[in-house]
Parts: sequence; structure tokens; C-alpha cells
Amino acid sequence: MKKIYLHKAKTQIARPNTIRGINKQIVLNYVRDRAPISRAEIARETALQRSTVSAIVDDLQDAGLIEEIGTGDSTGGRKPTLLRIRTGAPAAIGVDITPGRTTVAAADWRVQLTKPDTFATSADAERMTEKIVAKVSKFTELYGGSEHDLEVGISVPGIADQATGNVVFIPYFQWTNWDISRQITERTGLPVIVDNDANAVALAELWFGNEKLRKSRNFIIVLVAEGIGTGIIFEGQVYRGEKGAAGEFGHMIVGDGAPVKCSCGSRVCWEAHASEKASVYRYALSDCRKNDNNGDGQVSFEELIKLAQDGKPCAAKALKDTAKYLGIGISNLIVGFSPQAVIISGSIVRAWPLIKDEIQELAERSVRQELDKPIIAASSLVENPTLMGALSLVLARKFASAN
Repeated sequence: MKKIYLHKAKTQIARPNTIRGINKQIVLNYVRDRAPISRAEIARETALQRSTVSAIVDDLQDAGLIEEIGTGDSTGGRKPTLLRIRTGAPAAIGVDITPGRTTVAAADWRVQLTKPDTFATSADAERMTEKIVAKVSKFTELYGGSEHDLEVGISVPGIADQATGNVVFIPYFQWTNWDISRQITERTGLPVIVDNDANAVALAELWFGNEKLRKSRNFIIVLVAEGIGTGIIFEGQVYRGEKGAAGEFGHMIVGDGAPVKCSCGSRVCWEAHASEKASVYRYALSDCRKNDNNGDGQVSFEELIKLAQDGKPCAAKALKDTAKYLGIGISNLIVGFSPQAVIISGSIVRAWPLIKDEIQELAERSVRQELDKPIIAASSLVENPTLMGALSLVLARKFASAN
């Protein structure tokens, strides 16, 4: 699913020997990124003919993708009619599966969410299949099914083959060949797209993240959660590798003696040193945790961040020690890929002011002096990034194939 880059759109305009669908994608993406915008502005900025833009806009309105929202200021003639992406009617159902909880929600084209339905994730794959299908069915009944072009996007903490819809492996539960996509389609009639959580977050960042970073054609998402995942954007597209297995850098070796075991059972993996669970256990094992007035030191990751933000020194140290290992891993990614940017995602971004110096110092050590330093930044998608990713799987495909 290729991103349309608006700042270079003039070089991508379809000529007579190319399909009209490319022009439709360009117009749709201009409305998405630049709304409110008029037909005349689109024609002027893309070099498309006014009649071509008007015909495409009519098609997109008929398809329920864009809507008129009033008039703009006149520059001497008739006031222009302004356009934006249609809001209100859900266009996608997102299923966000994490080791601790699963969330199902619907969203419109601008990713305005319905009230999410959240429940505890079970280690029983069959039970999870039944619950997810039931929740998706409920949303389908509420908002319409295939007749309203609803589709389902699923984000999973493991390897997913997007070409077949098969979840190849989820290490946390040791699930293999989970056919959740087929089950949803058979029982609801809705198309399903599934991907690894870090890939999904990378896609969300590409489409809905910080505008400056969205213009980067090559960047890496580091998703810090129960494990560590990486989503790789090459030339504006998610790189998935064979059967969706690319980006499993949580298992690269960064040092001995991690505070927890990786999901693969090792104590040398990046995940074992730099994940949320590593931070929590690092704090629990700290000799000084009682100084934080926290009893036995058993806290959630969110509580650990709050303690650190409240100035508790042991909590802050646990996060900074984790940040050092994040920096080591990011350094390796920079050496291997030379990206324009590395974006850290997950709950850990709430502690960004406390940890950014440690991450940047270690990450930048391996950058050759003759090369520009990549941007290392916290994601702007602070709330529910993996749910945003699940929804983005659907919305990006719809934007990329609107023809």
C-alpha cells in the first residue's frame, strides 16, 4: 500500500496512458491531508484539469468518501465549495490484540472512534476467536456490513502473513497458524487484513502521525510493549519481508543478564532488556525501591511511569536503565538501515522527557561523522497506537485503492 506524497504529487500525476485511479488517489489524499480544500485548489496544486478534478470529486462523493462542508472566501469570483473526508459513518473495524487485553472499535475515515469494547486476552486461541468474532459481529450489526464497505483490520503481537491473512506465530501464547481472518470473513462477510503490531503502528505513523515525520520516506518504528517490535518503512511503504516475518529485532542480542526472559526464553535479547516488563522487573529488583514508598515494588508499567514523573528516584532509574538498552538497539538499527528517523512508540513515550537523553546519546554513537544524524523522536500517537494501527490497515488500503 503506497503512500501518496503530496509534496511530490506533480511528478506522479497520471498521463493519458496510465489509469484514472491514480488521479483519484491523489485527489482523495489531497482532501484527506489538506481539508478544507476546494476543487480549484486541488486542480492548481496537482496540475490536473479542473474538469478532471470535478469528475473525480463527484465520484468520491457518490462513494461516500468525501463531503462538502460549506464555502470559502472568494478571490474575486464565486465562493469556492470546500471539501473534507466524510465523517460520522464508520468505515473500518479495528481489532487490537495485545498479551494483556484486546480492544475492538469502529472508526470513520478520519479515525474518529466509537466507544471501544475491551476485554482480557485469553491464552486459549479458540476462545479468543469466538470472542473476537462476536464483538466484530456486534459492530457489524450496529454499523452495517459488506453493503457499507466495512472492513476489519487486526493488529497482532507476532508474525502475520498479510498475503494469506494467516497469523503465523504469536510467541507470547505459542499460537501457530491462527486463522482468525478466515473465521471473521466466513461469519460476518467482511474482508479482513491482519498484520504485526509494529507494522500496523508504522502504517498509522505514516498516515496519521507527526506531519514532519510523515514526509520521511525511510523510517523505523520501535514499539515498546510487553515485547519489542519494529516496523520498517522503505520508500513510503511498510517492509514486511517473507511471510510478514521482517522486523523481529526484539530478538537481537544486546547483552547478558537481562532482568526477565524474552518470549523466546533467552535473557540476551533486546526485548528482555528494553521492554515494558523489563522495566517493571528492573524496578522490582531494585534495592532502593522502598525509598519510593512503594511497598514491595510490584507495579504496572503505567504506575512505574507515574512514580518516575512524581520524582521517585528508583522508578526514574529503572526507566533510564531501560532507555540505555533501547539506545543500544536503536544504534544497531541505525547502522544497519541508515533511516531518516527512528520513532519510539508505546506507553513509554509518556516518560519521554525522562529518557530521551539516554536513548539519543547511545543511539547516536554509531552514526558516522560524515552522515546526518537521524531524527530520534517520540511518536505523536500516544493514545492506543496499536488500535490506531489496526484501523490504519483498513483505511490505508481503502485510500490506496480508491478507484
